Amino acid sequence: MKKSSFFSTRNLAIMGLMAALATVLMFFSFPLPFVAPQFYKLDLSEIPVLMGSFMLGPVAGVVIELVKILLNLMLTGSGTGGVGELANFCIGCALVIPAGIIYRVNKTKKGAIIGMIVGTLVMTVVGVFMNAWVMLPFYSAAGMPMEQIIAAGAAINPAICTVWTFCWIAVAPFNLIKGVIASLVTALLYKRVSVLLKGSAGAARKTAN
Repeated sequence: MKKSSFFSTRNLAIMGLMAALATVLMFFSFPLPFVAPQFYKLDLSEIPVLMGSFMLGPVAGVVIELVKILLNLMLTGSGTGGVGELANFCIGCALVIPAGIIYRVNKTKKGAIIGMIVGTLVMTVVGVFMNAWVMLPFYSAAGMPMEQIIAAGAAINPAICTVWTFCWIAVAPFNLIKGVIASLVTALLYKRVSVLLKGSAGAARKTAN
């Protein structure tokens, strides 16, 4: 059978659905006060993105991530001049691209697990550098002194005393937890969701015929 195009109706529908779900999940965020200051909020929007990357490949994951960010910008605007959204996009892609590539090469349960582990670790490291080089300097320039940011981290863990200790001790565990939760939920739901979507697509083709 001829492989369906990346921009087939089915693929576009799946990407649109996953982007919409991811956008909705962005509204339900919560802090992890035992890990990072309360202005860091964890959401589960990477779960649909990760599922889409497994179903359609890493390029689809990037597209879903981008649409999620754009939809969120349209609905809520940006309090960071787009800087926060850029960081969110880059950190999200750091999870779904490695995971999607590894699963694309090895479409087994083991491949999916390895992909999610690698993706979570890459996301954690990228999150550290994005915060150290982009997010924290931006917030500092926008009116929140760096000393105040570091003090908020030190209130949780006294070992935090510089930008880099803040990023490695607070931001890294925060993103690690986010990646682990997204991976665990994806591992539990992926097969059910993919079978459901394939069944819906098959029924739609029969109806069209």
